[in-house]
Amino acid sequence: MKTPGKLKKEVVSESKRVLRDHIPDYRKKNNKSRYDQTTGTSGTTFRRNKMKLIKLVLGIAVLTITLSSGIARAGVPFTNIEGVGGVALNPLAYPASDSSGTGTQVFSKPRFGIWYVNLNDVKTDWTSIGIADTFFNRLEVSYSYETIAVSGFPENLHKNNLGAKLLLVPENAGGHNFIPAVSVGGIWKNTSDLPAGWGFDDNGTDAYLVVTKLITQLPKPVLISGGILQTSGLATGVFGYDNESDTVFFGNVDVIVTNNLVLGVEYKEGAKFKDWKNADYWNAHLAYLANKNLSLIAAYLNAGDEKSTSKFGLGEGFVLSAQYSF
Repeated sequence: MKTPGKLKKEVVSESKRVLRDHIPDYRKKNNKSRYDQTTGTSGTTFRRNKMKLIKLVLGIAVLTITLSSGIARAGVPFTNIEGVGGVALNPLAYPASDSSGTGTQVFSKPRFGIWYVNLNDVKTDWTSIGIADTFFNRLEVSYSYETIAVSGFPENLHKNNLGAKLLLVPENAGGHNFIPAVSVGGIWKNTSDLPAGWGFDDNGTDAYLVVTKLITQLPKPVLISGGILQTSGLATGVFGYDNESDTVFFGNVDVIVTNNLVLGVEYKEGAKFKDWKNADYWNAHLAYLANKNLSLIAAYLNAGDEKSTSKFGLGEGFVLSAQYSF
Protein backbone atom coordinates (compact mmCIF):
# COMPACT_ATOMS: atom_id res chain seq x y z
CA MET A 1 0.00 0.00 0.00
CA LYS A 2 1.26 3.46 -0.89
CA THR A 3 1.79 5.88 1.95
CA PRO A 4 0.17 9.37 1.72
CA GLY A 5 3.63 10.89 1.31
CA LYS A 6 4.52 8.68 -1.67
CA LEU A 7 1.10 9.24 -3.21
CA LYS A 8 1.46 13.02 -2.97
CA LYS A 9 4.92 12.87 -4.57
CA GLU A 10 3.50 10.88 -7.45
CA VAL A 11 0.66 13.39 -7.93
CA VAL A 12 3.08 16.33 -7.87
CA SER A 13 5.41 14.55 -10.30
CA GLU A 14 2.49 13.90 -12.63
CA SER A 15 1.39 17.56 -12.27
CA LYS A 16 4.79 18.78 -13.39
CA ARG A 17 4.81 16.32 -16.30
CA VAL A 18 1.37 17.51 -17.43
CA LEU A 19 2.49 21.12 -17.17
CA ARG A 20 5.63 20.47 -19.20
CA ASP A 21 3.49 18.76 -21.84
CA HIS A 22 1.00 21.63 -21.88
CA ILE A 23 3.54 24.49 -22.05
CA PRO A 24 6.04 23.90 -24.86
CA ASP A 25 9.01 25.65 -23.27
CA TYR A 26 8.77 23.42 -20.18
CA ARG A 27 9.00 20.17 -22.12
CA LYS A 28 12.26 18.26 -22.11
CA LYS A 29 14.34 18.50 -25.28
CA ASN A 30 13.26 16.18 -28.13
CA ASN A 31 9.95 15.55 -26.36
CA LYS A 32 7.16 16.14 -28.86
CA SER A 33 4.04 17.99 -27.72
CA ARG A 34 0.79 16.09 -27.59
CA TYR A 35 -0.99 19.24 -28.80
CA ASP A 36 -0.74 21.12 -32.10
CA GLN A 37 0.06 24.75 -31.23
CA THR A 38 -1.56 26.20 -34.36
CA THR A 39 -4.72 24.12 -34.71
CA GLY A 40 -7.41 22.61 -32.55
CA THR A 41 -8.88 24.08 -29.39
CA SER A 42 -5.84 26.03 -28.25
CA GLY A 43 -5.30 27.55 -31.71
CA THR A 44 -8.90 28.71 -31.82
CA THR A 45 -8.51 30.20 -28.35
CA PHE A 46 -5.46 32.21 -29.37
CA ARG A 47 -7.05 33.52 -32.55
CA ARG A 48 -10.02 34.59 -30.45
CA ASN A 49 -7.77 36.32 -27.91
CA LYS A 50 -5.82 38.12 -30.65
CA MET A 51 -9.10 39.55 -31.94
CA LYS A 52 -9.92 40.67 -28.40
CA LEU A 53 -6.51 42.37 -28.20
CA ILE A 54 -7.12 44.23 -31.47
CA LYS A 55 -10.51 45.40 -30.21
CA LEU A 56 -8.97 46.46 -26.88
CA VAL A 57 -6.24 48.51 -28.58
CA LEU A 58 -8.77 50.17 -30.91
CA GLY A 59 -11.05 50.87 -27.96
CA ILE A 60 -8.20 52.45 -26.00
CA ALA A 61 -7.32 54.64 -28.97
CA VAL A 62 -10.90 55.84 -29.36
CA LEU A 63 -11.26 56.54 -25.63
CA THR A 64 -7.99 58.46 -25.64
CA ILE A 65 -9.05 60.72 -28.49
CA THR A 66 -12.52 61.20 -27.06
CA LEU A 67 -11.66 61.81 -23.41
CA SER A 68 -8.18 63.34 -23.34
CA SER A 69 -9.52 66.90 -23.40
CA GLY A 70 -10.12 66.90 -19.64
CA ILE A 71 -8.00 68.99 -17.25
CA ALA A 72 -8.18 67.05 -14.00
CA ARG A 73 -6.23 63.80 -13.97
CA ALA A 74 -6.97 60.34 -12.63
CA GLY A 75 -4.23 58.46 -10.84
CA VAL A 76 -3.25 55.72 -8.44
CA PRO A 77 -4.35 53.47 -7.07
CA PHE A 78 -5.38 51.65 -10.22
CA THR A 79 -7.51 48.52 -10.07
CA ASN A 80 -4.81 45.87 -10.46
CA ILE A 81 -5.01 42.46 -12.11
CA GLU A 82 -6.51 40.92 -8.98
CA GLY A 83 -8.92 43.84 -8.52
CA VAL A 84 -7.10 45.47 -5.61
CA GLY A 85 -6.25 49.17 -5.54
CA GLY A 86 -2.60 49.22 -6.59
CA VAL A 87 -0.58 49.12 -9.81
CA ALA A 88 -0.36 45.96 -11.96
CA LEU A 89 0.86 43.21 -9.62
CA ASN A 90 0.95 44.77 -6.16
CA PRO A 91 -1.43 46.61 -3.84
CA LEU A 92 -0.84 50.14 -2.61
CA ALA A 93 -1.83 51.36 0.84
CA TYR A 94 -4.20 53.92 -0.69
CA PRO A 95 -7.81 52.75 -0.90
CA ALA A 96 -9.44 52.89 -4.33
CA SER A 97 -11.47 56.06 -3.78
CA ASP A 98 -12.51 58.48 -6.50
CA SER A 99 -9.83 61.04 -7.34
CA SER A 100 -12.13 64.04 -7.20
CA GLY A 101 -13.13 63.49 -3.59
CA THR A 102 -16.81 63.81 -4.54
CA GLY A 103 -17.84 60.42 -3.19
CA THR A 104 -20.21 60.35 -0.25
CA GLN A 105 -19.01 59.75 3.28
CA VAL A 106 -20.32 56.18 3.17
CA PHE A 107 -18.83 55.05 -0.16
CA SER A 108 -16.77 56.47 -2.99
CA LYS A 109 -17.32 56.19 -6.71
CA PRO A 110 -16.10 52.83 -8.05
CA ARG A 111 -13.01 52.20 -10.18
CA PHE A 112 -12.83 49.71 -13.03
CA GLY A 113 -9.74 48.14 -14.57
CA ILE A 114 -9.27 46.00 -17.69
CA TRP A 115 -5.96 44.18 -18.25
CA TYR A 116 -4.43 42.23 -21.10
CA VAL A 117 -1.17 40.31 -20.55
CA ASN A 118 0.64 38.53 -23.40
CA LEU A 119 3.34 36.05 -22.37
CA ASN A 120 4.51 34.95 -25.78
CA ASP A 121 7.42 32.86 -24.46
CA VAL A 122 4.94 30.33 -23.08
CA LYS A 123 2.12 31.13 -25.53
CA THR A 124 -0.20 32.48 -22.85
CA ASP A 125 -2.89 35.17 -23.05
CA TRP A 126 -4.17 36.60 -19.77
CA THR A 127 -7.13 38.96 -19.36
CA SER A 128 -8.68 40.47 -16.26
CA ILE A 129 -11.52 42.82 -15.45
CA GLY A 130 -11.94 44.22 -11.94
CA ILE A 131 -13.81 46.71 -9.81
CA ALA A 132 -12.97 48.33 -6.47
CA ASP A 133 -14.86 50.68 -4.17
CA THR A 134 -14.14 52.21 -0.76
CA PHE A 135 -16.44 52.68 2.23
CA PHE A 136 -16.00 55.42 4.82
CA ASN A 137 -12.67 56.36 3.15
CA ARG A 138 -11.11 53.38 4.96
CA LEU A 139 -12.39 49.99 3.76
CA GLU A 140 -11.78 48.96 0.18
CA VAL A 141 -13.75 46.05 -1.29
CA SER A 142 -12.71 44.61 -4.65
CA TYR A 143 -13.42 41.87 -7.15
CA SER A 144 -11.78 40.70 -10.36
CA TYR A 145 -12.28 37.90 -12.85
CA GLU A 146 -9.31 36.50 -14.77
CA THR A 147 -9.23 34.29 -17.85
CA ILE A 148 -5.93 32.63 -18.75
CA ALA A 149 -5.47 30.84 -22.09
CA VAL A 150 -2.44 28.56 -21.83
CA SER A 151 -1.43 27.02 -25.14
CA GLY A 152 -2.05 23.28 -25.06
CA PHE A 153 -4.36 23.29 -22.03
CA PRO A 154 -7.69 21.69 -23.01
CA GLU A 155 -9.61 24.58 -21.42
CA ASN A 156 -8.98 28.16 -20.39
CA LEU A 157 -8.31 28.68 -16.69
CA HIS A 158 -10.63 31.01 -14.76
CA LYS A 159 -9.79 32.80 -11.53
CA ASN A 160 -12.00 34.79 -9.16
CA ASN A 161 -10.51 37.24 -6.64
CA LEU A 162 -12.48 38.80 -3.79
CA GLY A 163 -10.50 41.33 -1.77
CA ALA A 164 -10.73 43.66 1.21
CA LYS A 165 -8.23 46.30 2.33
CA LEU A 166 -8.33 48.42 5.50
CA LEU A 167 -6.47 51.73 5.74
CA LEU A 168 -4.97 51.75 9.23
CA VAL A 169 -2.98 55.00 9.00
CA PRO A 170 -3.82 57.71 6.43
CA GLU A 171 -0.92 59.41 4.68
CA ASN A 172 0.31 62.54 6.51
CA ALA A 173 -1.82 61.64 9.55
CA GLY A 174 -2.05 64.36 12.17
CA GLY A 175 -0.55 66.90 9.80
CA HIS A 176 2.86 65.16 9.79
CA ASN A 177 4.21 65.05 6.25
CA PHE A 178 6.60 62.18 6.97
CA ILE A 179 3.91 59.62 7.88
CA PRO A 180 3.12 57.10 5.14
CA ALA A 181 -0.19 55.41 4.49
CA VAL A 182 -0.40 51.94 6.07
CA SER A 183 -2.94 49.27 5.14
CA VAL A 184 -3.63 45.58 5.66
CA GLY A 185 -5.64 43.41 3.32
CA GLY A 186 -6.62 39.99 2.12
CA ILE A 187 -7.68 38.31 -1.13
CA TRP A 188 -9.68 35.11 -1.38
CA LYS A 189 -8.96 33.37 -4.69
CA ASN A 190 -10.56 30.49 -6.55
CA THR A 191 -9.25 28.91 -9.78
CA SER A 192 -11.41 26.65 -11.92
CA ASP A 193 -10.77 24.25 -14.83
CA LEU A 194 -7.41 23.03 -13.54
CA PRO A 195 -6.34 19.75 -15.20
CA ALA A 196 -7.60 16.57 -13.57
CA GLY A 197 -5.18 15.12 -11.02
CA TRP A 198 -3.33 18.40 -10.71
CA GLY A 199 -2.47 17.76 -7.07
CA PHE A 200 -2.93 21.30 -5.73
CA ASP A 201 -5.88 23.14 -4.14
CA ASP A 202 -8.24 25.21 -6.26
CA ASN A 203 -8.60 28.05 -3.73
CA GLY A 204 -6.43 30.02 -1.31
CA THR A 205 -6.18 33.27 0.63
CA ASP A 206 -3.49 35.98 0.49
CA ALA A 207 -2.81 38.41 3.33
CA TYR A 208 -0.62 41.50 3.11
CA LEU A 209 0.70 44.60 4.88
CA VAL A 210 1.63 47.55 2.67
CA VAL A 211 3.17 51.00 3.32
CA THR A 212 2.97 53.78 0.70
CA LYS A 213 4.35 57.34 0.63
CA LEU A 214 4.35 60.11 -1.96
CA ILE A 215 7.55 62.14 -1.63
CA THR A 216 6.99 65.66 -2.96
CA GLN A 217 10.26 67.28 -1.84
CA LEU A 218 12.20 65.96 -4.86
CA PRO A 219 12.44 67.61 -8.31
CA LYS A 220 9.69 65.23 -9.42
CA PRO A 221 7.16 63.62 -7.05
CA VAL A 222 8.08 60.00 -6.31
CA LEU A 223 5.71 57.34 -5.02
CA ILE A 224 7.39 54.60 -2.97
CA SER A 225 5.51 51.56 -1.75
CA GLY A 226 6.47 48.24 -0.22
CA GLY A 227 5.07 45.43 1.83
CA ILE A 228 4.96 41.78 2.77
CA LEU A 229 2.61 39.17 1.34
CA GLN A 230 1.65 35.79 2.74
CA THR A 231 0.48 33.55 -0.11
CA SER A 232 0.03 29.95 -1.20
CA GLY A 233 -0.50 30.79 -4.86
CA LEU A 234 1.25 29.05 -7.75
CA ALA A 235 1.91 31.85 -10.27
CA THR A 236 -0.41 34.11 -8.21
CA GLY A 237 -2.91 31.25 -8.05
CA VAL A 238 -3.37 30.70 -11.77
CA PHE A 239 -2.14 27.10 -11.42
CA GLY A 240 -3.71 26.50 -8.01
CA TYR A 241 -2.58 26.77 -4.40
CA ASP A 242 -0.17 24.90 -2.17
CA ASN A 243 -1.27 23.56 1.23
CA GLU A 244 1.44 25.69 2.84
CA SER A 245 2.13 29.42 2.56
CA ASP A 246 5.21 31.59 2.15
CA THR A 247 5.89 35.21 3.10
CA VAL A 248 7.46 37.37 0.38
CA PHE A 249 8.34 41.01 -0.32
CA PHE A 250 6.87 43.33 -2.94
CA GLY A 251 7.57 46.94 -3.87
CA ASN A 252 6.90 49.81 -6.28
CA VAL A 253 8.65 53.03 -7.28
CA ASP A 254 6.84 55.50 -9.53
CA VAL A 255 7.95 58.92 -10.73
CA ILE A 256 5.30 61.46 -11.70
CA VAL A 257 7.10 62.86 -14.75
CA THR A 258 4.37 65.33 -15.72
CA ASN A 259 0.83 65.90 -14.53
CA ASN A 260 -0.35 63.18 -16.93
CA LEU A 261 2.60 60.78 -17.24
CA VAL A 262 3.84 58.30 -14.62
CA LEU A 263 6.90 56.09 -15.11
CA GLY A 264 7.62 53.27 -12.69
CA VAL A 265 8.89 49.81 -11.84
CA GLU A 266 7.26 47.04 -9.84
CA TYR A 267 8.73 43.94 -8.16
CA LYS A 268 7.15 40.86 -6.59
CA GLU A 269 9.21 38.11 -4.96
CA GLY A 270 8.21 34.59 -5.94
CA ALA A 271 6.75 32.41 -3.22
CA LYS A 272 8.54 29.11 -2.71
CA PHE A 273 7.02 25.85 -1.53
CA LYS A 274 8.31 22.31 -1.14
CA ASP A 275 6.99 21.13 -4.52
CA TRP A 276 6.80 24.43 -6.42
CA LYS A 277 9.00 27.52 -6.53
CA ASN A 278 7.66 30.65 -8.22
CA ALA A 279 10.01 32.94 -10.09
CA ASP A 280 10.29 36.62 -9.16
CA TYR A 281 8.18 39.01 -11.27
CA TRP A 282 9.00 42.59 -12.23
CA ASN A 283 7.74 45.14 -14.72
CA ALA A 284 8.53 48.59 -16.07
CA HIS A 285 5.41 50.59 -16.82
CA LEU A 286 4.21 53.89 -18.25
CA ALA A 287 0.82 55.31 -17.28
CA TYR A 288 -0.95 58.05 -19.22
CA LEU A 289 -3.51 59.89 -17.08
CA ALA A 290 -5.79 61.11 -19.86
CA ASN A 291 -8.27 62.97 -17.65
CA LYS A 292 -10.09 62.71 -14.33
CA ASN A 293 -11.73 59.44 -15.41
CA LEU A 294 -9.42 57.58 -17.77
CA SER A 295 -5.91 56.18 -17.37
CA LEU A 296 -4.01 54.00 -19.85
CA ILE A 297 -1.09 51.76 -18.93
CA ALA A 298 1.54 49.93 -20.99
CA ALA A 299 4.26 47.76 -19.44
CA TYR A 300 7.06 45.32 -20.13
CA LEU A 301 6.70 42.28 -17.85
CA ASN A 302 9.38 39.79 -16.86
CA ALA A 303 7.82 36.78 -15.12
CA GLY A 304 10.98 34.69 -14.76
CA ASP A 305 13.01 32.37 -16.96
CA GLU A 306 10.62 29.95 -18.62
CA LYS A 307 13.49 27.48 -19.20
CA SER A 308 14.59 27.34 -15.58
CA THR A 309 14.55 23.93 -13.91
CA SER A 310 14.66 25.35 -10.38
CA LYS A 311 11.90 28.00 -10.51
CA PHE A 312 8.62 28.24 -12.38
CA GLY A 313 8.84 31.24 -14.72
CA LEU A 314 6.48 32.43 -17.44
CA GLY A 315 8.98 34.36 -19.55
CA GLU A 316 8.68 37.90 -20.88
CA GLY A 317 5.71 39.76 -22.32
CA PHE A 318 3.77 42.99 -22.50
CA VAL A 319 0.84 44.40 -20.57
CA LEU A 320 -1.94 46.81 -21.59
CA SER A 321 -4.60 48.28 -19.34
CA ALA A 322 -7.45 50.77 -19.39
CA GLN A 323 -8.64 52.21 -16.07
CA TYR A 324 -11.85 54.14 -15.51
CA SER A 325 -12.86 56.03 -12.38
CA PHE A 326 -16.34 57.53 -12.07
